[in-house]
Amino acid sequence: MDNSTYFTTVILTGYIDIGDIKYLCFVVLILLFAAIIVANLFIIGIIYKEKSLHEPMYVFLCSLCANQLCGSFALFPFVLGNMLRSKTPEVPLTVCHAQIFALYSYAQVEFCNLAMMSYDRYVAICHPLEYHRIMSPARTMTLIALGWSLEIMILSFSFSVNVQLKFCGNVLDKVWCDQYMLVKLACSDTTPNNIIGITGIPLAIGPPLLIIFFSYAKILRVCLKFTRQKAKKSLYTCSLHLITLLNFTVGCSFELIQSRFGKLPIPAVVRVILSLYFLVCPPLINPIMYGVSLTNIKKALKKCIGV
Repeated sequence: MDNSTYFTTVILTGYIDIGDIKYLCFVVLILLFAAIIVANLFIIGIIYKEKSLHEPMYVFLCSLCANQLCGSFALFPFVLGNMLRSKTPEVPLTVCHAQIFALYSYAQVEFCNLAMMSYDRYVAICHPLEYHRIMSPARTMTLIALGWSLEIMILSFSFSVNVQLKFCGNVLDKVWCDQYMLVKLACSDTTPNNIIGITGIPLAIGPPLLIIFFSYAKILRVCLKFTRQKAKKSLYTCSLHLITLLNFTVGCSFELIQSRFGKLPIPAVVRVILSLYFLVCPPLINPIMYGVSLTNIKKALKKCIGV
């Protein structure tokens, strides 16, 4: 095939499915975007300002919120801009690749943040006397730096292979760019991409998931030896993290089922909403949930406003 016939743009037909309610969706999304920015910056600002919150648990929470802001800025301006177009959005391939890199980085770093938070709870519950030695400020920052850098390095390797593909098709039934669906449109050899996909995803999210499983297995084992009241208190400190983990993994499962196994037999608008769930709901719900539930954050807020 001649190089001139290869596509250099991507058409996102998911916006057609939204139909006449796109303006309502636009208003809802811009309100959600504003709420996500305010909520996450609020948590980061309170923790930064209040020195009593400079503990590993809250530092990891800051990392979680920062990553959620990165993911939101990679999604919302893109979707909102395309909604205002009078015709089906046609996006340059370079922009599509950049969004894929940003959104997949968000997803992989999110798993890493959740793993670090679960490890922090494991040390706090299973080794309380050694907590401050094990989770020193230097080690906490090292874990965060390693988590972010390793996940982005793994994704960068996959990204360097994907950008070399040639495309004989350019229609994606999405409202944002998806790597799996984009690779399916390639007419060049996708064997390296498939190999990287099979090995890279387990390498990226496998270790974080193992750390989460290990941490909670140890926590549960230790809690069985506690008194009922102490076990209840210990497990309560993990409840917010477990809700965060469940919320994100359920959202990722929605997207995985849709993109890998074809369209679900549900209305188009609902399908679009489900594809956005893991990109919208966790960044919105998590900071609100932690802000409302954590006593120390509420105390810090009252101190800041002089109540």
